[in-house]
Amino acid sequence: MATAIPKISLSSSRDIPFNRLVLSQSNVRRVKSGLSIEELARDIERRGLLQSLNVRPVLDGEGAETGTYEVPAGGRRFRALELLVKQKKLAKTAPVPCVVREAGSAILAEDDSLAENVQRVALHPLDQFRAFRDMLEKGMSEEEIAAAFFVTAAVVKQRLRLMTVSDSLLEIYEQDGMRLEQLMAFSISDDHARQEQVWEIVAQSHNREPYVIRRMLTEKTVRASDARARFVGLEAYIVAGGHVMRDLFEADDGGWLQDPAILDRLVMEKLHTAAEDIRAEGWKWVETALSFPWGHTRQFVEIDGTEVPLTDEETARLEALRAEQETIEAEYAQADEYPDEVDARLGGIEQAILVLEERPLAFDPADMTRAGAFVSLASDGILQVERGFVLPEDMPTEPEEVDDAGGADGYDYAAYDGQDERLADDGDDGGGEGNSISPDFEPEEEDGIKPLPDRLLTELTAWRTLALRDAVASNPHIALTEFLHTLVRDVYWQTPGADCLEAYVREIPLPVHSPDMPGSLPAHALRQRNEGWKHDLPENEDALWRWIDGLDDASRMALLAYCLSFGVNALYERMPAYGAVSQRSVTERLKRADRLASALCLDLVEAGWQPTVENYLGRVTKARILQAVREARGDEAVERIAHLKKPDMAREAERLLDGSGWLPEALRTAGSVEQTSVETVTYAVYGGGSGFSPFEG
Repeated sequence: MATAIPKISLSSSRDIPFNRLVLSQSNVRRVKSGLSIEELARDIERRGLLQSLNVRPVLDGEGAETGTYEVPAGGRRFRALELLVKQKKLAKTAPVPCVVREAGSAILAEDDSLAENVQRVALHPLDQFRAFRDMLEKGMSEEEIAAAFFVTAAVVKQRLRLMTVSDSLLEIYEQDGMRLEQLMAFSISDDHARQEQVWEIVAQSHNREPYVIRRMLTEKTVRASDARARFVGLEAYIVAGGHVMRDLFEADDGGWLQDPAILDRLVMEKLHTAAEDIRAEGWKWVETALSFPWGHTRQFVEIDGTEVPLTDEETARLEALRAEQETIEAEYAQADEYPDEVDARLGGIEQAILVLEERPLAFDPADMTRAGAFVSLASDGILQVERGFVLPEDMPTEPEEVDDAGGADGYDYAAYDGQDERLADDGDDGGGEGNSISPDFEPEEEDGIKPLPDRLLTELTAWRTLALRDAVASNPHIALTEFLHTLVRDVYWQTPGADCLEAYVREIPLPVHSPDMPGSLPAHALRQRNEGWKHDLPENEDALWRWIDGLDDASRMALLAYCLSFGVNALYERMPAYGAVSQRSVTERLKRADRLASALCLDLVEAGWQPTVENYLGRVTKARILQAVREARGDEAVERIAHLKKPDMAREAERLLDGSGWLPEALRTAGSVEQTSVETVTYAVYGGGSGFSPFEG
């Protein structure tokens, strides 16, 4: 005979007046979390009580029911109802739907309270998204949805952003085929075909991190922080029909511009418009480009301009700003730091003073008829105009007068005034002809570490040369030691010239360099030094000699170090087999540069160099990429990227190496002079000139 299955009995449900309910001490919830009592009360006020309370009869000492009921499960709802009663929004005797467990039940009150809080399942994010979407389609606004669920409008926007994700990817997520962070990464693009294509690629890879998905979806876009985008402005780009991709789940620095062709057209149009305005000033020619190559003004002569004086109004404004600055600084002289609003005000004052002090130049109209200007885009997205450059063929052909007393050697300092602009390429990204770099991804590679390409070595050593120049210019003691060392070598080991002193600095050009070098810290420091000295220089050679003679020792040493720095040559070059300079000479030069770098404690990491796809990782073999990651981050990091194709490997390596301080061997410096057996870079040479000129090109 079959055994009958016992049937369960459910607790009865009935309405109980609120004033007959009390909170049970058996409720296990002690720590506040989730929705606040105030927010829950407002929700109950709006939509009513959605879930009954779980109650038990309170018994007296003899075990009889007292007519009061304790609430072990539903304590937060009870407190919310209690708050509504205190606010007189709910009557004390209002009936409350309750599920009543019989007195003397074998199930403990704590058991009920724990079960209600533990056995609940949070709503799946996809269900929340679909609910928000349905409510939106039925006429509720994003703000109304946010208010209804006590979340911010940004949260609603984020969830609704999932509407841009392909339905097939939503199904994969629903079946736990991907994580929520991965799904959110796909919402950056609304191209469903591209989303599905990226997932097919990522699904076969070991690295499925959200940043990989975002990078693949934005690889053909332009960051909103790009100089071109900042120059044109997002509003103008959008008006022209461009689209911007935004990431609502991560900081996106303004997003990504999806239409580079539109952006480039707007940039060139704005540059050409600016060029026409500059041409209208009276210049003979104006040349326009996104950027000019390093040293593009070196072969030109620069005409002099005079600073436009301050107007009475500007002078008064400048004095008022300085007075306010001094007052604020005196008031907070004893404070450890400025309050935020005071610090912001000081920053505004400093910027306003800087704008007033940096005066524009006025040029002689006669000079302007034979000179021109370069118009380009600076690295910060600001229009860069370089005025007053004369082509060699436009220079006057009549001979210059020579001062027999002081210029019998025929050297005219003013004729070389334009050569002072050693580092005028502020903002140059190296994009000129012969300097642009496209990563050369090899389809197949042999195993092992191959030598670096000659051009890459030259670019790396150009970076090191620039940093060495900055270091030499900032260390007069080392500069003088190196200069004297060179002189002594030439005096004792070579035949001296006929003149009393034929030493001079020959500037070593850096025509081959990576795009990041013009905006580097050493380049900025050298530009600052150049502008500072140029501002103080007299107008002719005799005055120059007297000026130098009158400088204090510290200034003389600093000027000497700066001038010598232009002759520093730490460049790697591939020489022809039977050329005038042998490959052995280049090797010796590099050894001497190593010693100079060690004496200066040169650190290319502090100088700002870091490996990128463009300046290193996209130019070397996969074996070298993995070697770099292994040295910087260890074998585990190598394993994460070893399976990738070379373009992806280079990009991931750039991310891994960011902030690691890793340098290729060509940029490393020995720990001290004693640890290296190398000699010094030769940068001061004998022969040629008839006099010493610190800025002669």
